[in-house]
Amino acid sequence: MRFLHTADWHIGKKLQGYDRIEEQKYVLSEILTIAKDEQVDAIVIAGDLYDRSVPAVDAIEVFNNLMVEWNLKERFPIFAISGNHDSSIRLSAGTPWFSQTNYYLQTRFEEAFTPIVFQDTQFFLLPYFEPISARIYFEDDRIRTIQQAMEKVITKMKEQFDPAKKHVLVSHFFVMGCTKTDSETKIEVGGLDAISGKLFESFDYVALGHLHNQAALKQENARYSGSPLKYSLSEINQKKGVWIVDLAEQVSLAFRNLTPLYEIEEVTASFKELLDPKFYQGINRENYIQIYLNDRAVIPNMMNQLRKIYPRILGVERVNGRIQQTKRQQKKLVAKEPYKLVQLFFKEMTEEPLTRNQEFWLKETLQEIKEME
Repeated sequence: MRFLHTADWHIGKKLQGYDRIEEQKYVLSEILTIAKDEQVDAIVIAGDLYDRSVPAVDAIEVFNNLMVEWNLKERFPIFAISGNHDSSIRLSAGTPWFSQTNYYLQTRFEEAFTPIVFQDTQFFLLPYFEPISARIYFEDDRIRTIQQAMEKVITKMKEQFDPAKKHVLVSHFFVMGCTKTDSETKIEVGGLDAISGKLFESFDYVALGHLHNQAALKQENARYSGSPLKYSLSEINQKKGVWIVDLAEQVSLAFRNLTPLYEIEEVTASFKELLDPKFYQGINRENYIQIYLNDRAVIPNMMNQLRKIYPRILGVERVNGRIQQTKRQQKKLVAKEPYKLVQLFFKEMTEEPLTRNQEFWLKETLQEIKEME
């Protein structure tokens, strides 16, 4: 069979305060066009349908209208899961009758162990979960990390394998060795939320969500689809699109690019150049623009002047000077995960590294805090 793999829509997400609902509607309509062009048998959505657990009304309307068009009008079977940005409880409303139209949206941990059989394939839909869900389900207090939980999850799934069929896992996690971007807000606690790609060896294909870069993982049988739009400046050079997956004797993958309404650009120039028509007429001023300013002098009313020409400014930074250097140092500090910050702080205060016991206590405490949240 052939299916389309997408994820991380984050409907309702803004970029530096700019509303992107119309852009999301546009790019998601492109995905439907690709699905029709490629004549896929199904569409897989690997989590983070919304950007927050309580999405805005217009975000809900966009998603509901999409499912009506894709599933009811175009008759595409849908295989979807909830991600870490979604509310599994809210998203599950209506699921008892969704499956009557081949729309499978799974949000509960225990649902993952009943495969959905479609054509010659078993789909295992594993929504995002915390280790506590696995501890309760398996009645095993030794499960403290996602890696430990996934080892048991995969073992139980393999017990349901039909050797005459293909096997696809749809999941939403961070795989070891991948690189995150600024818009992926999941906190990593000392590596506790990372899993090994070796766990996927039994599956013909693993459709992943969570990381926004489609090139973050290049495992033979597993891929991230990436987000359909660029959601932060750190994603500026990423290709955005969807995977077309063919399950034959050998799995074949093809990446189809998506074209957004507005791109993200970086521009380095002086203030005088930015106001010069000869300069800005060579730029698509409707795009989201990050400006790096050559000037050292104070410029009164700078942002108001620039916004009249560039309506979607993401930010203005000085290329030179102490202020810019300080900002970069602050960004590096903020970007570190809590576990690393505590390690650095402890060493700075005591001039000694954490002991093995202290590292264990720190990981346990941070994990408990994450589960409480």
